Amino acid sequence: MEAITIALKIFSGVALFLFGMSLMGDGLQRVAGKSLERTLYKLTSTPLKGVLLGTVVTAVIQSSSATTVMVVGFVNSGMMKVAQAIGVIMGANIGTSITGWILCLSYIEGSSGIATLLSTATISAVVAIIGIILKKFTKRSVYHNVGDIMLGFAILMVGMQTMSGAVAPLKENAGFVSLLTMFKNPVVGILVGIAITAVLQSASASVGILQALSMTGAITFASAFPITLGIGIGAAVPVLLSAIGTNNNGKRTALVYLLNDLLGMIIWGTIFYVANGFIHFEFMDMTMSPVKIALLNTVYRMLTVFALFPFVSAIEAMVFKLVKDSEEDIAEQADFDLLDERFLAYPELAISQAGKAMEGMANTAKDNLTTAFSMMNEYSDEIWAKVEKKEKLLDKYEDKLGEYIMLASKKSLNTSEITKTSKYLHVITDFERLGDHALNIAYIARQIQEEKLDLSETAMKEIEVMSEAIKDMVAITVEAFETNDIGKAHKVEPACEFIRDLCDRMKTNHVMRLQKEVCAVENGMVFNDLLNNFDRIAAHCSNIGIAVVETMDNAIEAHDYKHEYKKNNSEAYAKDYDVFADRYKISQFEYKKEKKHKDSEDKKKDKKSESKKKDKKNKDKKDKKDKEK
Repeated sequence: MEAITIALKIFSGVALFLFGMSLMGDGLQRVAGKSLERTLYKLTSTPLKGVLLGTVVTAVIQSSSATTVMVVGFVNSGMMKVAQAIGVIMGANIGTSITGWILCLSYIEGSSGIATLLSTATISAVVAIIGIILKKFTKRSVYHNVGDIMLGFAILMVGMQTMSGAVAPLKENAGFVSLLTMFKNPVVGILVGIAITAVLQSASASVGILQALSMTGAITFASAFPITLGIGIGAAVPVLLSAIGTNNNGKRTALVYLLNDLLGMIIWGTIFYVANGFIHFEFMDMTMSPVKIALLNTVYRMLTVFALFPFVSAIEAMVFKLVKDSEEDIAEQADFDLLDERFLAYPELAISQAGKAMEGMANTAKDNLTTAFSMMNEYSDEIWAKVEKKEKLLDKYEDKLGEYIMLASKKSLNTSEITKTSKYLHVITDFERLGDHALNIAYIARQIQEEKLDLSETAMKEIEVMSEAIKDMVAITVEAFETNDIGKAHKVEPACEFIRDLCDRMKTNHVMRLQKEVCAVENGMVFNDLLNNFDRIAAHCSNIGIAVVETMDNAIEAHDYKHEYKKNNSEAYAKDYDVFADRYKISQFEYKKEKKHKDSEDKKKDKKSESKKKDKKNKDKKDKKDKEK
């Protein structure tokens, strides 16, 4: 029973510790606002700056995992390169050791006088009171956040005291002391450190538990060292989990965190135990205290960074070998490599490079729509993930290209270069929006799959025809953009008008199906969402086509183009419209046929009813005659 009580106290202490740390870290991040994030990806031009910045940021937010997860997000979005992230992650490993020193405050004791005022209980009580006053009796959000920080600190301290109090009686327990001596085995100690940290997902919490156990007097250096080695590796678990769903660079960044501690363990573990085999260090049986454990943790992490810092390039090469790019990924990266800032000194070359990257963006948007349409016939989670990944890539294109073209436009440009930059800036958003609609269509396909919606056969045929028409329209639009072919560009608007007309026709047919109860209402809502996306795709293609026309003929204004071109080139416009109309037909024949079939059935019923009435009438006459006889 006593063992259960002690275990419950330890777990409650760990729970309070983790909650306090989370509350304190979240409050610190909110107080800092976006400045921490901006600082992270702006001030990492060299590995040394990255190490210093990672150390400071992690010391502030009290979590190396949180810092690294942020960095994984930056690398995944293209804001930061893998090489920049390595330095920040190294620094984060140093910064997280600061928590161990803060936890030493929880072991301050005072018996009387001023010493009592410096005790953990007093400090925690004062901090908690100030925190709750700021939280409950102030209006400004910044004071609320400071209140969270102080309350988190107080709860963290109470958690540490609860753990220490729970393990205190165990110092007299021979079985417990014997158990701790098992940690002197390096392999066992490392595995225990990995396991505890992987479960708690916090290196600071594991160090805190080790500090609490040290108060029993049963933790020696021989036990503490291997556990410290394992703690770093276990802390990589939440970071690796955060990389699920990211691109290859995001996965590489998460892997850097694991490699940093894994290589540190191998290097210093090997050196230390080989040296101990020859020298037999006298301090191996030294009893550890919370302060000594904090010092061990900090020194180990700093030595690891010093050992690995000269090999940042080698670590980068290693993660690129472990996580290889596909041919598609290489092609995508090639587009971004075109946007080299060195070309900005030569505006003509920079704009030419941007144009090539724009073509990559255009084709990515076109391919993503094609992939999304394929999901309407055959859904799979793999295809969904591909569409989602491409949509994020298009967001990255928009950010990178927009920034690069704006920088290029600040240079001295001639008329042709101004026209091109204007064209690119006009269409970047439209190509990105095509990616958004591709994701919307994929989401609708997933909804149909998950909710087991059964669209009518006629509705599916219409969607198939519309899909082919849109793919054709987008292909013409992309080709017109890539080749600056004004003839192709003039074909875009008639195609877009046909798509809009087709949407209207499909809506009419949809209403007919609802009236005839061929289609359920919930299915109809999904169908209507699809039509809205189809209509918006046509609108964005129209914008791109007009931008190409404006590039080739500056006399035409965008808002006049649709009216003027259709008016002055009615024959060509009608011909281009009819090409689509003849190729992608959706009629009401099946519904008319269905109506005729229904009318025929009604007539048969009426004839049958009339025949019955006639037979009844004849029978009545016969009965009457028989009665008269």
